[in-house]
Amino acid sequence: MALFLDILIIVLPVFLVIGLGTVLRKLGLIDATFLFQTNRLVYYVCLPLLLFYKIGSADFFANFNAALVAASATAIAAGFLLSYGWAALRRYPPGARGAFSQGAFRGNLAYVGLAIVFNAYGEEGFTRAGILMGFLVPVLNFFAILALMLPQRHTGESRGAGFWVRQIALNPLILASFAGIAWSFLALPMPVILERSLNIATGMTLPLALIAIGGSFSLEKLRGDLVRAGFATGIKIVWLPLIAALLMRLFGVGGMDLAIGVLFAGTPAATATYIMAHEMKGDAELAGSIVMMSTALSAFSYTLALFILRTAGL
Repeated sequence: MALFLDILIIVLPVFLVIGLGTVLRKLGLIDATFLFQTNRLVYYVCLPLLLFYKIGSADFFANFNAALVAASATAIAAGFLLSYGWAALRRYPPGARGAFSQGAFRGNLAYVGLAIVFNAYGEEGFTRAGILMGFLVPVLNFFAILALMLPQRHTGESRGAGFWVRQIALNPLILASFAGIAWSFLALPMPVILERSLNIATGMTLPLALIAIGGSFSLEKLRGDLVRAGFATGIKIVWLPLIAALLMRLFGVGGMDLAIGVLFAGTPAATATYIMAHEMKGDAELAGSIVMMSTALSAFSYTLALFILRTAGL
């Protein structure tokens, strides 16, 4: 019973804040304009500041685990190969193939993953997760672009590769993470005024991010082929964490780092999958359905994953 309550304390607050966002939207206290601006604020300002602050003020060598990065990146590649191979085998149309594949491996690390890890493992876990995310975001973006471009390679409808290279290179989360990593690696002191300013400014990041997810959540977005969406969701929140756990063990990753890798692998599909599917002529309806379905079901998959991790002493 104590173990179950411990897991509820980790998972429930995250999804209650997401639910708060949904309720506020239903009551008309927030609207689409607010959510659009909030997402931009979180993505371009709050989250980059939070990543820079937590990573830059930490001991890089005490929190960086190369094996964890390698195992997590390999798990993403495995998720891409599994999902794209399944979609090709089932002869999904080009648009559905790309949307299905990226929805099955590209998780919401920044909004959901960091919140769950912070609740489960505190400041230390958050710092380790932030460093890991800095290395994984480029990997996720690369395979997401690949998943969407491969089915369209003969149609000439997708954006050029140069555009997406710039999107990766100028991604604010990547820039902030690597700026924090450089600051930490060089052991630069954090001035007191800067440290206190960042401490105040970054306190709004995770609440705003979770409210934005909840405000955007709508069962009406469950459209298109729900069977395909269900398969993609199953890969994302069930099979990918299992694959990640196996790879972590093979790479010699254990303890908190293994748990963080599994929790990151089990994140629901990122909202960016819908945006990218729309931009690159993919099946946007399918992408939206995967996001909604995986987000709703991840409350249960996270509960199970944390139960297994806690039972294993992690």
